[in-house]
Amino acid sequence: MNYYDEIKTTLVKNEVTRKIKDYSKNKSDLNAYYEVGRLLVEAQGGEERAKYGNGLIKEYSKMLQEELGKGYTATGLKRMRQFYMIVQKGAALRHQLSWTHYRCLLSIENSQEINYYINIAISQNLSYRDLEERIKSNEYERIGYKEELEQQK
Repeated sequence: MNYYDEIKTTLVKNEVTRKIKDYSKNKSDLNAYYEVGRLLVEAQGGEERAKYGNGLIKEYSKMLQEELGKGYTATGLKRMRQFYMIVQKGAALRHQLSWTHYRCLLSIENSQEINYYINIAISQNLSYRDLEERIKSNEYERIGYKEELEQQK
């Protein structure tokens, strides 16, 4: 018996299982946050009125924190609402990215710019910190990608 091969096989299987579980957990989180965002927008009377529904979010947040724990702040629920709204406006929902990646993108208004950052984050396997640096450096604006898209129209 080759113990090294057995050990290696066991560890490789564990890594694969771990990645599958991480991917499944991440996918589940993103789907849940998207759905919570949708429900919040709906509860507030649609996208136009969602901005004015912060009182409802504070109320829900208080109740959720009492029942489910500290992880459901008003800020967190607002981010879920914003996440839903950017996906509705054309941003890609890609399960390869984490919730933290998407949180970096929430401040961006332009869906083409969001999709640019989503695509480079996936293709270059960027951590959320690397993605955040690229956004802060205005890479999208600097590389002329915006002008390139406008010329294609």
